[in-house]
Amino acid sequence: MFSRLTSSPLGPPPLPINRPSRFPSVKMEEGGLDSDGNHCSTRLQLWAKETGEDISSKTCFDPAKKREWYDKGVAYWERVEASVNGVLGGYGHVNERDIAASDRFLLDVFNGMSADFSKSKHLVALDCGAGVGRVTRDLLIRHFHEVDLVEPVPHFLDTAKTNLVTPSPGLSVFGRATNFYCKPLQVFNPEEKRYDVIWVQWCIGHLTDQDFVDFFKRAKAGLKANGFFVVKENTAKQGFIVDKDDSSITRSDTHFRELFQQAGLYLYKTKLQRGFPKELFPVRMYALTTEPMKTDPVANRTRGQVLNHPGIIS
Repeated sequence: MFSRLTSSPLGPPPLPINRPSRFPSVKMEEGGLDSDGNHCSTRLQLWAKETGEDISSKTCFDPAKKREWYDKGVAYWERVEASVNGVLGGYGHVNERDIAASDRFLLDVFNGMSADFSKSKHLVALDCGAGVGRVTRDLLIRHFHEVDLVEPVPHFLDTAKTNLVTPSPGLSVFGRATNFYCKPLQVFNPEEKRYDVIWVQWCIGHLTDQDFVDFFKRAKAGLKANGFFVVKENTAKQGFIVDKDDSSITRSDTHFRELFQQAGLYLYKTKLQRGFPKELFPVRMYALTTEPMKTDPVANRTRGQVLNHPGIIS
């Protein structure tokens, strides 16, 4: 499932923090817009209005409204063609640049960590909001022995199975797709200590703030020792933007960092995607760990080690 890319200019982007961090300088950024042009002055007001949640007490006073939020999001994507162009909202041509940037980012994180990500280790990844298996096919099975996929839209997942169980002729792969879970992230529980990397791309915007935090708290148990998350998502330049058509929210960098902090995650590395059409939202990548890194990620790059990667896709 994919949060739509189209942008709305709301000011300059925040500065990145490229160091291991528990987000000590994060301050709550309030206020935003919905796709009808209505202003919400606080996140508290937003979630009370859209999902019947009181985020201050972490309770839901209107479960039917919350079900409607999630049902509407899935229903939107059930009307979309199960293809790369479909899941990318008509921007299928950005796929190669997206994958190339993700590949470089993942390799930078691999190389910067002192953990063993060599080919001697059996590596497993989880692709969250996997859609038709685009990220798994073009990126993850080139790095990992096994990849599991979780996706709530049945016809997307069926297409992913077809594409990945019987790969296209000439497709260069390292690993294989193993498990296909048809579940939404707000109720998904990853298998404990199975994954080296949990990849979350263009899907977390469908979760409310509380479900976002709860998902990452649960998903931490799915990581192996030294495992990490990669989150790649649209970002608002300030505040937030709610798309009422597909029940999604585009968060600012500050908003993301606050929620990561609430989930008990540490920022290891972040980078902006380059080369996308100007009308699209800025897209930012985050690498997140469950513990602060105890070594210098630059000084302790792996040397002479064969990593799980092919040539850079371009």
